[in-house]
Amino acid sequence: MELQKYILATITTTPEKVGSGPSVFICNTDEEMETISANLEAILDGIAHQLTKDLYIIVKH
Repeated sequence: MELQKYILATITTTPEKVGSGPSVFICNTDEEMETISANLEAILDGIAHQLTKDLYIIVKH
């Protein structure tokens, strides 16, 4: 079985909500979090998903 869907990055303003895993980007503001999410989405050729107000993930489908 080949893994086809996975999380590439996690972006948050509240690091205490994020455990270990893929690359974690800690931001100071919501605006910074949105900018980094959009940039990583393009760079990593993934899709950004906002899970909560302060948490985004970049997923490869």
